[in-house]
Amino acid sequence: MQCPACRHTDSRVLESRSSESGRSVRRRRECLSCGHRFTTYERVEFVPISVIKRNGDRESFDRSKLLRGIVRACEKTGVSAQQMDLLVDEIEGTLQQRSSRDVQSSEIGEMVLQQIGRLSEVAYIRFASVYRQFRGVRDFVETLDRLQDLSRDEVGDVPAAVTSLTSA
Repeated sequence: MQCPACRHTDSRVLESRSSESGRSVRRRRECLSCGHRFTTYERVEFVPISVIKRNGDRESFDRSKLLRGIVRACEKTGVSAQQMDLLVDEIEGTLQQRSSRDVQSSEIGEMVLQQIGRLSEVAYIRFASVYRQFRGVRDFVETLDRLQDLSRDEVGDVPAAVTSLTSA
């Protein structure tokens, strides 16, 4: 690993820790030439995933794009950055475990809806309104009515209610 201070390539590892999600390793290093201490992160290099958009175009899976959409939906809901990051980790991990390297954008959207509903009903509605392309108030009202009916049936178990909404 190259030292950011002197560009020397020899360093020793002082400390290693696994991240909370277990998907990366944080290493504290010391340069053997100048003594500068620095931190590195190691992540597994994933096989590229190709996302097939609604119009048929293909693009590489972009973790940061997914996170931006989730952050937008979760604004001012009390959902922490850590929870959102873990949600993206879970979705990315699920995609990496698939045998196919191609995934429809609609599949990713449904995965987000199932997971985001467990974090916040408001975030669910916000994400659904963009993902499902709500055209007017009626779309919001229908989704809210189903959400309310299902949450009453489940005696307040909103995550189960929200999860069942994703098939609607």
